[in-house]
Amino acid sequence: MDSVGTLPPDALSRAVVEIEKHVSSAGWDQPAQLFALVPTADLLRAEPNLAAELGAEDASQPLTPVAQGELPGGVEDDRLADTLGRIEWPDGVAGCALAIERIVLPAAAESGLSSVESDAELARLAGSDPRRHEVRMVAAVLREGTRFGAVRLRAHDEDGAVLTGVDLVPTLCEVLSLTFEPSVRSGEGPGVDGMSDEEKRP
Repeated sequence: MDSVGTLPPDALSRAVVEIEKHVSSAGWDQPAQLFALVPTADLLRAEPNLAAELGAEDASQPLTPVAQGELPGGVEDDRLADTLGRIEWPDGVAGCALAIERIVLPAAAESGLSSVESDAELARLAGSDPRRHEVRMVAAVLREGTRFGAVRLRAHDEDGAVLTGVDLVPTLCEVLSLTFEPSVRSGEGPGVDGMSDEEKRP
């Protein structure tokens, strides 16, 4: 596959907007979802039947998101990097995206929770804080380094209120970029869906 280097500049942002709308159409309180981003032109050439199944009958959308299902393992902030760091992608995958819901607190509220030791207690306190915002974040990265993100607030659940930008979810994008780092393991190649055999085991 050789279309990765010929993607238009807005390919990633368009893919993020598409993913965000797709995930949002199913409502809130969803698990984290991972997507492979495949150049549509390559997909049409190599897998025309799959392309049609994914709704990518033409190359008007430069990147086609391919859902990978729920993330294996934990997706809490302290385990997310480890979980994603064990995922590898085949060469034909140009990028990846993650849609995840979080509770966000203002800085003043977060400082008051610094002494809480239990994750369960922290989640309970954050979830009951009247200053909280429930958000859905979509972060995406390309293998060559381009990044883009989108954020939807549950309190403003409208397509026109979705925030987008290159530096909107930098930490999540940084973690996602780990999936394109060279593997330090030997003999554990990626599966057909971009996840290693280790990740597929329950």
